Amino acid sequence: MLDQRQQARGFGFEIGDRLPDALGRTGRITTPHGVIETPAFVVVGTKATVKTVLPESVAQLGAQAVLANAYHLYLQPGSELIEEAGGLGRFMNWPGPTYTDSGGFQVMSLGVGFKKVLAMDTTGLRSDEVVAEGKSRLARVDDDGVTFTSHLDGSRHRFTPEVSMQVQHQLGADIIFAFDELTTLMNTRGYQESSVERTHAWAIRCLREHRRLTEERVGRPYQALFGVVQGAQYEDLRRRAARGLAELEVDGQTFDGFGIGGALEKENLGTITGWVSSELPENKPRHMLGISEPDDLFTCVENGADTFDCVSPSRVARNSAVYSRDGRYNVSAATSRRAFEPIDPECDCYTCANYTRAYLHHLFKAKEMLAATLCTIHNERFVISLVDRIRSSIGDGTYAELKAETLGRYYAGRSLSVSSGTTR
Repeated sequence: MLDQRQQARGFGFEIGDRLPDALGRTGRITTPHGVIETPAFVVVGTKATVKTVLPESVAQLGAQAVLANAYHLYLQPGSELIEEAGGLGRFMNWPGPTYTDSGGFQVMSLGVGFKKVLAMDTTGLRSDEVVAEGKSRLARVDDDGVTFTSHLDGSRHRFTPEVSMQVQHQLGADIIFAFDELTTLMNTRGYQESSVERTHAWAIRCLREHRRLTEERVGRPYQALFGVVQGAQYEDLRRRAARGLAELEVDGQTFDGFGIGGALEKENLGTITGWVSSELPENKPRHMLGISEPDDLFTCVENGADTFDCVSPSRVARNSAVYSRDGRYNVSAATSRRAFEPIDPECDCYTCANYTRAYLHHLFKAKEMLAATLCTIHNERFVISLVDRIRSSIGDGTYAELKAETLGRYYAGRSLSVSSGTTR
């Protein structure tokens, strides 16, 4: 059933079909700018653009929603300017639902002086307490918030839960996230404990400021606020964090949904997602931050996640890596030089319908920008289409068959335990 209070605000979540003997389900998230059928992959347009691809093309790929980042848009062009333009969707000419990440990930990851990916495997990683040689830590966290140096121009800034809410309200996305603290698999147990407590305290402040801003912005579409569950690989911390956020109510304001964040070991991804999903209320959507690999998508769906986002499909496309039903490969490799065939003969995207691997190989070798555009179109469509098929299979009872066939082909000859990493 739709939550009546949410429905009155133009936001709601309704559960559809359920996956037998699992936490997976289909559903419908209603927002002021349209409905999202779940499970769904949310395309990342970090700076109000999906790199190299027109917003109109993103819609043609079947994307239901786009996620942008509050940190990047706060720094450039500024959240005030985007508010003047009529909000994120109007600014980037995207008519559908929009999300904004709180900026917590970027404040921390860029703040340590190098671009950090939340690895799903700790092999070969150094302690997170150690800063890379020649780098200085550009962000400092305290119980009130984070002081950081812009990676663009070196200017100093301060993000608190209240600032994050103010920035995201100005950006005007349909779904926004509470400000959380980024941790990695290399942080100590003691630090993870204090971080969970800090993120909970920040969540209370986010709820309070969100309510204040909602009441102040009379006549504007309601923005749904999602709390973010942290706790790394520890069951007690994950469950405690999830229960704490689920039970929170500040001045009558509760979270409209939840994000599952932080670093997750790939081998424990399903277990951790299941811990969190089993503690969260069934009638609210759950968003998995930073997931797009085929095996991870199946794992998270069956353990209760409803939506996902990840920059990986567009990021790897710009480096010539493309997805196919028989695995991922680099189209710039010599094997594609005379391959007068599409990236994936079974793909229905614009790129596969009109261009060959040989042409794409040429574009990369010639350093032509069109290479990134065409491969991004293909990769985003591949992931969107896969999640669409997963959603349909839950409804028609063929999920197990789809999973076996998809993963059997995609990972043929290699282990599913290969680390893919997570990014926000």
